[in-house]
Amino acid sequence: MDILIRIEHALEVALSRSGDPAGPPRLAEAIRHSVFPGGARIRPRLCLSVALACGADGRALETAAVTGAAIELLHCASLVHDDLPCFDNAATRRGVASVHRAFGEPLAVLAGDALIVLAFESLALGVRRAALLAPLTVLVARAAGTPLGLVAGQAWECETEVVLATYQRAKTASLFACATQAGALAAGADPARWRALGDCLGEAYQVADDINDSVGDAATLGKPCGQDLALGRPSAVAQHGLSGAHDHLDRLIAASVDAIPDCHGAAMLTVLIRRELQRLLLPAIAASRAA
Repeated sequence: MDILIRIEHALEVALSRSGDPAGPPRLAEAIRHSVFPGGARIRPRLCLSVALACGADGRALETAAVTGAAIELLHCASLVHDDLPCFDNAATRRGVASVHRAFGEPLAVLAGDALIVLAFESLALGVRRAALLAPLTVLVARAAGTPLGLVAGQAWECETEVVLATYQRAKTASLFACATQAGALAAGADPARWRALGDCLGEAYQVADDINDSVGDAATLGKPCGQDLALGRPSAVAQHGLSGAHDHLDRLIAASVDAIPDCHGAAMLTVLIRRELQRLLLPAIAASRAA
């Protein structure tokens, strides 16, 4: 089964639990609006790709798909909360109305909360290998919470002094590192060897996002631009300048490929990561070179 098909199926199974007719129908709509249509699904795709590179098949791939879907639900929750008026006050996301614009602020808060809970429910019900349930749950929880996860990343925006790398590792790279480690763990490989790849990829993704926010356009990106400057957010462009951010991005792309551990699928994963980085980061690369 194709990787993306596995991911979308796992997400549909998870969301079917939130769509029970006994529950509030508009909340169920808001949750679905948060997840579909999706973006690149890079985090769950990374999770499954690492699992395949480590030799996963059968139940191991099923475990990776369920975990990848849980990671994507957490990512979607973070976007819902990030768009709220108390943070970025973004009107659009992925080319459509953000959840608080489509359903109102109270339901957006609740939809984000529900997605977080749903992520862990999906793990509990979907990971059928008992020995992996606890370590995968801890891995995902640490990537979502504090002191080094998503919640911490959002909280750094409320501080007066921020180390950019610390902020970016928490806000963005935490889920990438979770995805690479979870894919390895699902395949029976050592997850610690795969953390550096996730950290480098996540930081590269965030630097590209910073560049896009600085010089991109909302119509192309499907979300507001100029937010970092307007809201005083930490960014690679603010710290290094546009040219410096581009150079930093180039270094991170090279470091991502270098961080792939030796495994029987290393060559395949190298090709995949290079292709995905070029596809996902092309707008930022083009924009920075044209500026």
